[in-house]
Amino acid sequence: MPHDFSGNPSRAGTGLVDVLDRVLDKGLVVAGDIKVSLAEVELLTIRIRLMVCSIDKAEQIGLDWWKYDRNLSPGREEVVRENLQLRQQLESLEQRVAALTRTPGRRRRR
Repeated sequence: MPHDFSGNPSRAGTGLVDVLDRVLDKGLVVAGDIKVSLAEVELLTIRIRLMVCSIDKAEQIGLDWWKYDRNLSPGREEVVRENLQLRQQLESLEQRVAALTRTPGRRRRR
């Protein structure tokens, strides 16, 4: 347990852990706008949105963008590569089917 300079156990460490646990469980949102104007002409607007919560809580409320970000999801590149291969195979099969239906000498029965 952390100690202060007087040698007494400090409650700040446990208090911080409790606060952090509660914030991650419930979530915390900080939102604000910064606007820079000159002579009543808006020059710059910065919108700040910060949400702090656990991954479980974020998924509960539908925030799971990190799953689809190729920079954050290492397996994503493999999925994209597999998707490209499947598209190429599909195109090849479509070309084969088209070639078979155009074969000269074959007549369709009525």
